[in-house]
Amino acid sequence: MAKRNNERNAGDLRNLPREESDCPDFAAKGAEASHLPAHQGELFDLSPPPWEILDEGPITVATVVFSEAPYGPYDYSVGTSHRSLEPGMRVKVPLGNRRQPMLGWCTKVQTEANSNRKLRAISDVIDDQPLCDDSLVRLVLWMSHYYQAPAGQVFDTLIPSSVRSLAGTRETIYYSPGHDAKNAETINSLPVKQKAALLSLIRANQPLSTAQLMLDAQCSQDPIKRLLNKGLIHAESRRELSGQSLNRWRLDDGEAERKLQLTEDQRNALKRIVDAIDSDSQKTFLLHGVTGSGKTEVYIRAIEHVVRFGRGAIVLVPEISLTPQTRGRFERRFKSVAVLHSQMTPAERHFQWQRIRQGDVQVVVGPRSAVFAPFPRLGVIILDEEHDSSFKQDTQPRYHARKVAHARAKSLGIPLILGSATPSLESWQAADSGFADLISLSGRVNTLPMPDVQLVDLRLKEDRTNGAISRPLHQAIQATLKERGQIMLLLNRRGFATSIQCPACGHVVVCPDCDLSLTHHRDGSKAVCHYCDYTIGTPPWCPSCRFEGIRFGGLGTQKLEVEIQNRFPEARIARMDSDTMRKPGSHQKVLSNFRSGEIDILLGTQMIAKGLDFPNVLLVGVINADSALHFPDFRAAERTFQLVTQVAGRTGRGNRSGRVVVQTFTPEHPAIQAASRHDYLKFAKDELINRKRFHYPPFGNVARIIIRGPDEKMTEIVSQSIAKRLESARTTLGFEVRILGPAPPPLTRLRGKYRFHILLQSTNANQLGETIRVGTDQFKVPDNSEIQFVVDIDPIDML
Repeated sequence: MAKRNNERNAGDLRNLPREESDCPDFAAKGAEASHLPAHQGELFDLSPPPWEILDEGPITVATVVFSEAPYGPYDYSVGTSHRSLEPGMRVKVPLGNRRQPMLGWCTKVQTEANSNRKLRAISDVIDDQPLCDDSLVRLVLWMSHYYQAPAGQVFDTLIPSSVRSLAGTRETIYYSPGHDAKNAETINSLPVKQKAALLSLIRANQPLSTAQLMLDAQCSQDPIKRLLNKGLIHAESRRELSGQSLNRWRLDDGEAERKLQLTEDQRNALKRIVDAIDSDSQKTFLLHGVTGSGKTEVYIRAIEHVVRFGRGAIVLVPEISLTPQTRGRFERRFKSVAVLHSQMTPAERHFQWQRIRQGDVQVVVGPRSAVFAPFPRLGVIILDEEHDSSFKQDTQPRYHARKVAHARAKSLGIPLILGSATPSLESWQAADSGFADLISLSGRVNTLPMPDVQLVDLRLKEDRTNGAISRPLHQAIQATLKERGQIMLLLNRRGFATSIQCPACGHVVVCPDCDLSLTHHRDGSKAVCHYCDYTIGTPPWCPSCRFEGIRFGGLGTQKLEVEIQNRFPEARIARMDSDTMRKPGSHQKVLSNFRSGEIDILLGTQMIAKGLDFPNVLLVGVINADSALHFPDFRAAERTFQLVTQVAGRTGRGNRSGRVVVQTFTPEHPAIQAASRHDYLKFAKDELINRKRFHYPPFGNVARIIIRGPDEKMTEIVSQSIAKRLESARTTLGFEVRILGPAPPPLTRLRGKYRFHILLQSTNANQLGETIRVGTDQFKVPDNSEIQFVVDIDPIDML
């Protein structure tokens, strides 16, 4: 290994900081053995180890990074037996005083002329071919730099664990004829079965597996083994994917295929996208279209154009939008589609990954991780519902798929399409500033009207009832059922009751690891923490004072379901949330029944707000529009506007007009007012004024450092130490960076760890990132403290 100088140039992402080498020097001195007689053998071998022999000629050097500390990168020499090594392959290398070689990723291979560096040699090369091509390796290094995550961890994120572990593969033995196998005298001297097996192998003119050879020669394994022992055939072992059935996922929800005629807006949008594809120029398009305006059809037509030239397309959608309907629309239009989602087994995921890598797939549809799909020839990347917060990963590396997609599209020189009815303000401002091209779809397909939205003020007694359903919403449900229409009800809280409290002593049943109230789930009579999954049986009395009249407060989807059943006993009801949708195929079953008219009322969390198109839905009810409006987060108003607008767009998509009833305690709030009028432009204009005033994104950049540990006092001390280092780095660099904290976040304790966070703001992203790099460089937490700190660039979750 060799130490490299630390590169501080934020603009050059090809070279990243090198760590200090911890290898001891075992070089032996030749003079120590000079007193030995020439005829006497040496008791010990005093020659230097091979990795410290000074090469005066050119040597091949590989740069290696690790997913565990020390993360590297380190340089190693490449021996003649490993000259096939390329960037993107995994290797095993010696590291420090470790007895076993460590698994790492190769990021660069280069030849150094007249090098006299002392380098340890690579022990083994794991892969026959790179798991990442050159463009993906560059993407890894960019992500490592921008998101301040070890490059080895980024590699592990790009390459699924199912691929790294070869899930769904098995060892298969293949046989081929030996050098003397075609000698006629030798063949004729063999017993009948051995002769038949050998002739079958010669005629095949290619290696055959044991099963293939047994079938072709009509023999057992014994003649094959005897030929192998005689040296007449050779055997080689290959690891192959076992057969996988794609039919398990080729199920839609019964939507009939329709031949659609493009509207004028759609034709203009498609022309601009196709022109960019044909010109081989990198452009970013923001496709802003109201719900039901036909954005998906524009995506599909653009992909059809790309596929004609033998290229592939990536379509990213939020996990909750990856419904059977979404999958079916692409699978009906393209002969080879790979759909990636969380319910796939590791073997299925590996099978699809290999299909993509070999160029057998035209379109990949999946959540944020699909942005790394290893297409040999990628032609376009599409982000549908680009505003959705699920595109941001909440574990290391904390990347945002939209930013990564832009980096990959720019590297390959291909178009990037961002589509949404409610674009993120970052994307909207990028279009307004000229960094993206805005394409508008201002009306619905077939000139359908936008649904009417009625705001119900829950502060008025005449509108309230004893339950979750207000009088106006109750009346609207009754009228819709009489018209034989269907209804969707949104409540973004799962469970039955969100708190369990004793009215006698005030005791609240909380999670011992998170200090948050447990949610009562009626099915199974259990109380669950929705952050760490801590579960207990629902207490029948107060755990503190033993009072039996314990109270269940708050509202969840299970409680709403009970109320709907009691109010409308003749209606057929289904619930969609993460509790009911755990089994594979559960989405298909519920949505197919809803489309066929077997379900009258579909209620659920935000998973019913996106990716669904049912023409017979005449009413959408939002039970509580304020659920996220008052969170301590500068994006709270934006999220509320997006959620209400998106769920409102599920109605009025057929021949009959739809309506929306929104229940709220703050109907005068600008976000709810704008959503009720479907007025994105007004909302964006007002919200951007507020963002600009406080330098929040998109007019500034934000980073967050979370410090967590089991001891509250020690965690606070470490967070204060990091804050001081950041302030010192800011002063040294002379950058304008605002540093807030450390302070406890809204969720002060999670999973048994106390938490503190530091917020950093700057109008310059490079200055912000460099301040954190310098401030945290070489910082180490106290030994045995179990304290961790995590850097989150462009955070979405501020809790």
